[in-house]
Amino acid sequence: MNIVLYISMILISIAAFLAFLRFVKGPSASDRAVALDTLSIIGIGAIVLLGYIFQRYIYIDLALVYAVLGFIGIIVIARFIEKAL
Repeated sequence: MNIVLYISMILISIAAFLAFLRFVKGPSASDRAVALDTLSIIGIGAIVLLGYIFQRYIYIDLALVYAVLGFIGIIVIARFIEKAL
């Protein structure tokens, strides 16, 4: 089971790196907003995985709160981009 957890962390790290690259290089504001939302989702997955590894299930509650705040944040960013266009 440990090898699956290590592979999962490696894949999450690669995905976070690629999403961060899109966030930095994104040619438009909407590309950056999507990359930021993707980074948020990857972060939620990493928090849940770390909670499982350390057997601290309070991290799952933290991930849920982070998901709600990330959703509200992306709504705010989308409204800002919409008014800017």
